This record gives sequence, C-alpha cells and structure tokens, in this order.
Amino acid sequence: MGAGKTSIGRKLARRLDLPFADTDAAVVREHGPIDALFRDRGEPEFRRLERAAVQQALASGGVVALGGGAVLDPATRDDLTNCTIVLLTVAETAVADRLAGSRRPLLTGPLVTDGPPTDRLASWRRIAAERAPVYAALADLTVDTSHRPVSGIVEELAAALQARGAVPAAIR
Repeated sequence: MGAGKTSIGRKLARRLDLPFADTDAAVVREHGPIDALFRDRGEPEFRRLERAAVQQALASGGVVALGGGAVLDPATRDDLTNCTIVLLTVAETAVADRLAGSRRPLLTGPLVTDGPPTDRLASWRRIAAERAPVYAALADLTVDTSHRPVSGIVEELAAALQARGAVPAAIR
C-alpha cells in the first residue's frame, strides 16, 4: 500500500506500449467503492470480487497493478507463476504522506465511534510485515519507490524488463 502501483504501472504500460489494468479500479468500476464493499459486504466478498478482477486482468495481458492483498489468494499466486512480477516497495518515512487521508479500509479499520482513531501508519506496518514474505517469494524484480521520481522508476523498470526479455520484441 502506498508504493505507487497504479501511477507507476500506468506510466510503465504507456512507456512499453502495453495495455494497463488496475484490479482495484476494476472492482470499483463494477461494484462500487472498496471501503463501502468492506463495510457493507465484508472482506471475504471483496476478496472474491478482487479474484475475478485479477483473473480478467491477467487474461488480457499487459501491465497489471494488483491490489496489495490479491496475492494472499493461492489461486492468484498460481496464476502469477508465468508472469514477471515487479515488487514496488516504499519506506515508512515516505509512505506516511502518501497515506494521509486514505480511505483504504484495512488502514482505517472498523468505524470507531468511541475511542482513538485507527493509526494508519501502525496498520500499514502490520500489513506490510505480514505480506512481506509472500511478496518477496513472488518478486522477480524489486524496486524501492520511496524518494524517487516516477519517471526514473519507470525508465529503470522498462530497461530491466527489456533486458529480461519480459516485454515484446517490438519495443526493445
């Protein structure tokens, strides 16, 4: 969360002349805001909808930005075995500003009417630590996005993907 999957993915796809899909955006288009889905239908239903969006995006090809929890599904991890996986990381010092005002349901927690608000950064730390082993096991490339311009990250990724033969020969 907060590593820049959507903005970097969109620009990388444009740079590589490939289609782009964002699975969170697909879920929102089809079913409404993610925070409302979590609140009204629960996380298991959201994960079911997310899984369907992932399947559709992967079948279409191109650059796909997966929601941060998508890889928790074993079937999604299986689907990714023939894909080149880029893990975007972000340091805690950089993510704090990116999460300000976030509506991410796993960061805001349940609606609290009495008591302190959920500490977004503490939630991010917990979620990042829980998911780190899964992300690391899947990643072919890892790029830190903490304090770098998006354009530099996109160029680094394009060059790395081209060197690996992970993009069509026409754009090499």
